Amino acid sequence: MYRDHTKVVQIGDKKIGGGNPILIQSMTNTKTEDVKATVAQIHALEAAGCEIVRCTVPNIEAAEALREIKKKIHIPLVADIHFDYKMAVAAMENGADKIRINPGNIGGPEKIKAVVDTAKERNIPIRVGVNSGSLEKELVEKYHGVTAEGLVGSALDKVKMIEDFDYDNMVISIKSSDVLMCVKAHELLAEKTAYPLHVGITEAGTLYSGNIKSAVGLGIILYQGIGDTIRVSLTGDPVEEIKSAKRILKTLGLRRGGIEVVSCPTCGRTQIDLIGLANQVETMVQEFPLDIKVAVMGCVVNGPGEAKEADIGIAGGKGVGLLIKKGEVIRKVPEAELLGVLRQELENWEN
Repeated sequence: MYRDHTKVVQIGDKKIGGGNPILIQSMTNTKTEDVKATVAQIHALEAAGCEIVRCTVPNIEAAEALREIKKKIHIPLVADIHFDYKMAVAAMENGADKIRINPGNIGGPEKIKAVVDTAKERNIPIRVGVNSGSLEKELVEKYHGVTAEGLVGSALDKVKMIEDFDYDNMVISIKSSDVLMCVKAHELLAEKTAYPLHVGITEAGTLYSGNIKSAVGLGIILYQGIGDTIRVSLTGDPVEEIKSAKRILKTLGLRRGGIEVVSCPTCGRTQIDLIGLANQVETMVQEFPLDIKVAVMGCVVNGPGEAKEADIGIAGGKGVGLLIKKGEVIRKVPEAELLGVLRQELENWEN
């Protein structure tokens, strides 16, 4: 497992690398200088299970807002910097727990040194980020296009820029919207560095396409033992990123906790609104810190058998439904009461 041997990096009160748990990140899409809106979104992310949050810092107002934001949240705060090294310095001076930069786009050696010096004084980690969309012209020419090899070469060049100023408190991020390119790049990079890796498929897309691309890409990468922290990038409410990241980690056996909902795909025997019921259940169970499996089945014929591997389940029929535990029918209830009965069972759950 590569992740068992990566460098441990402290981000606020969290640690990544060295076999520590893979932490889930997201990024706010509010105006960072709007402290109230940004804090509200971060609180929603925290409630969903976000463990590290990133805010863009495009101007001095945003940098200064970080100080107030930090006072009101409970997870490490990362500043996302592009082009202006002064914003990186200001973000750290205002309490950022980590900064994300591409050393290639914030200026020459003196500007990079100014950022590194501030990070060194405060022992703040730097996430060196490289995207396929901003790959240097010479690397595109060298590898005859945008390639995994070019991404890795670019990332290692940027890392060396920081190391040349005698600093190694770093996390590396290489991202592409091309899933297989991203997978290959991580496989190559993991063999060449011991820095912890922030993994994600960038510009993955909407809730539909973004989830599929992220699940495939992150699934392949993480299953190989690569990756110390992740972000699922989706076009939409960032809370959805957290839900997806948690499910990916749990599906791979990399995280425990949280209720898993399984449901049948529906068929001609279904006599209830199973799709609506399953979605209601999936939303409801987010409230409960239980590590169990809940089944939602569409008919009373096969429901008990199909739900026997779940800890608890419900199966709907015409006007009536069943409450099932470990494959055994516990009782019959009116269809309209299924959701409420399930909630009551979860509220009184004893492991």
